[in-house]
Amino acid sequence: MAAIYDCSVPSELLAGMRLARSALARGELVVIPTDTVYGVAADAFTPSAVERLLVAKGRGRQSPPPVLIPGSQTLDALAESVPDAVRELVGTFWPGGLTVILPARPSLAWDLGDTHGTVALRAPDNTVALELLSETGPLAVSSANTTGDPAAHDAAEAQAMLGDSVAVYLDGGPVHASRDAPSGGASTIVDATALAAGTGGLRIVRQGVISAERLRWVAPDAFDEGAVA
Repeated sequence: MAAIYDCSVPSELLAGMRLARSALARGELVVIPTDTVYGVAADAFTPSAVERLLVAKGRGRQSPPPVLIPGSQTLDALAESVPDAVRELVGTFWPGGLTVILPARPSLAWDLGDTHGTVALRAPDNTVALELLSETGPLAVSSANTTGDPAAHDAAEAQAMLGDSVAVYLDGGPVHASRDAPSGGASTIVDATALAAGTGGLRIVRQGVISAERLRWVAPDAFDEGAVA
């Protein structure tokens, strides 16, 4: 069974991060803590690694994983266009529990699944995750569980479900309170593709730890009527 590294212990943090970087570079999977739930991560630019992630979770290409990034400075490298309202939202809620769907740059050499030319992006509010992302670059990350099971809230839960399909488990402790996820939970997903294309406004496609009211307070004129799916 792949080892769990306790990131509260400096020596284990150093070893775990080093092994996680190496595993990701080889196209293997790593479980990481985030501010919402634990995630299983793969190099976003290695199609075989993304496929391995989907297989480990029991998912098909019709369920592409979101991509975690270290911050808003990476948005323009991955998204074809970023509306001003999206910049206002990420400026307020990143790092944190907001995922934004945008048109992906067509020149990117990746295959996340059946994305229809889009990418879902988020910067997590977790120091371990952000440190790893700053060293590896964008990671395809989905909740660390097998499809149909509850998302893992600690490394042991993730290991019980994913086992040896994951090379390294980074243990940041149980999902803890943060400004947007006081007891852990899914990120809020906002689809910005229509706004980017000039054909509509923002639409909330999954309600999560950031409420619709908070989002509309930041960008009151950018949401479609009936924007909550």
